[in-house]
Amino acid sequence: MEEEAPHQWLNLALISLSLLFLLYRFFLHKNTIPNHHLPPSPPSLPIIGHLHLVKEPLHRTLHDLSLQHGQVFLLRLGSRKTVVVSSLSAVEECFTEKDVAFANRPRLLSGELLNYGYSTIGLSPYGDYWRNLRRFTAVEMFSARPLADYSAVRHDEVLSLVKQLFRDHSCLGDRKDREWLKVDMRRRLLDLALNVMMRMIAGKSYFGTDQVSEEGREFREIMREYLQLLGSAGYIGDFIPALWWADFQGVKKKMESAMKKADVFFQQLVDEHRRKRSSSSLSSSKGADGMRSSRTTLIDRMLDVQEQNPEFYTNKTVKSLVLVMLLAGGDTTATTIEWAMILLLNHPEAMRRACDELESKVGHDRLLEESDLANLNYLQNVVSETMRLYPAAPLLLPHESSEDTSIGNFHIPRGTMLLVNAWSLHRDPKLWVDAERFVPERFDGGEESNEGFKMIPFGAGRRACPGAALGRRVVGLALGALLQCFEWRRVGLEEINMTEGNGLTAPPAEPLQALCKPREIMAPFLAGGDDRFGEETMKKC
Repeated sequence: MEEEAPHQWLNLALISLSLLFLLYRFFLHKNTIPNHHLPPSPPSLPIIGHLHLVKEPLHRTLHDLSLQHGQVFLLRLGSRKTVVVSSLSAVEECFTEKDVAFANRPRLLSGELLNYGYSTIGLSPYGDYWRNLRRFTAVEMFSARPLADYSAVRHDEVLSLVKQLFRDHSCLGDRKDREWLKVDMRRRLLDLALNVMMRMIAGKSYFGTDQVSEEGREFREIMREYLQLLGSAGYIGDFIPALWWADFQGVKKKMESAMKKADVFFQQLVDEHRRKRSSSSLSSSKGADGMRSSRTTLIDRMLDVQEQNPEFYTNKTVKSLVLVMLLAGGDTTATTIEWAMILLLNHPEAMRRACDELESKVGHDRLLEESDLANLNYLQNVVSETMRLYPAAPLLLPHESSEDTSIGNFHIPRGTMLLVNAWSLHRDPKLWVDAERFVPERFDGGEESNEGFKMIPFGAGRRACPGAALGRRVVGLALGALLQCFEWRRVGLEEINMTEGNGLTAPPAEPLQALCKPREIMAPFLAGGDDRFGEETMKKC
């Protein structure tokens, strides 16, 4: 009997500890967390959780899951809890009263290896570093003054695009099909967007001519590789830590290689501007009133503040801003214009109405300018409707809760990743009449509008994209110029395939091929004037 006593005490201790745990779990813990009820969740598998449900395009997969489990539901992606939100009330709650709680970003491999160790403004943690970057971009990049400074750059690049298309059409010669030029719109639009951003950033333009420089080809390859890596559904090691170091897919090595090449390229741009600044006098980059001139690039502006605060604005910070400007302003802009062109080609009446508006409000003796956009209501409606149906970020960049919080009546634990399905919100039949249809007229000022949280193509809250005004200007200007200067039609009689491809921006699965010919009334304008192409392009016809 004496030998059994220690075992009895041990069993009693274990039972007591279990009872104390249950007491805490079901009483004390319940009382300290008022919203302890987690959102609904589909059945999961051991270890991988719901990773087996992750299929491209992800925003459509999550939309289908929301139809089964509600507009706020929980996924366990490996070791990460992830709440998916697509209802207006939940989105509004996340980005108003819970905005600070969800202001953080999850630490994913792409943020570490492709974003200078979480140093870019989009993926940096919420705190003083992010606030300083946000303040700088708001003042030096996206306020009224810098937007006006670079208006001529955007106009010049759009003008170069339409003139290059005109020259390419002229090069058809006496061929029977000379009337229509077949154009690879995806390549042209991406080149345009990257030209605009790179000229604003570094004063350089790489694309649009027949001869692309070695530096331009290197830049194009860097951006192609970057976009490909960012466009994947996610690295498995982000969700199953045991696979982090194994790198079975070789993703880490690819990211490290891409980042190394990009870093060298961006450092060369910064060094080039630093050399130019040191070799020129202060008066050459500033006006008589001491203010920066409109010719100053964004790198110049960043180097200005680096001189004032070198400890914060390090070379890595400067390069991280260059990187995020290219990523945020390149592929997203080109994809939006491509979708807009597809929608108009599939809806000829909408295209005719947009062209009639351009003819009446702008005319044919000049190219439209950004100042015209305010008077082109229908064109702006087309842009808004395109962003509603095909937002450039159908899933907003992921957020993460920095504390225990709630959405509605659901408890959201600290460290939960938040995915906001903007694509699903924009097509909610409770919010939009004929939600799946392309109806630009819905924004004419009636009951439907793009105000509030019904439409969030640029995100919402304090982590929203600060370049929304710039993005809309470039899209409106480029789309308007293409419609003003050319007639467009589909390559075949059937409607263009609207299937979305994989990737962060969900571009069309098939790159847009379209036929165009110059409008006769615009031909004198397109044929006149000098630009970067000179006579060399015409000699190659």
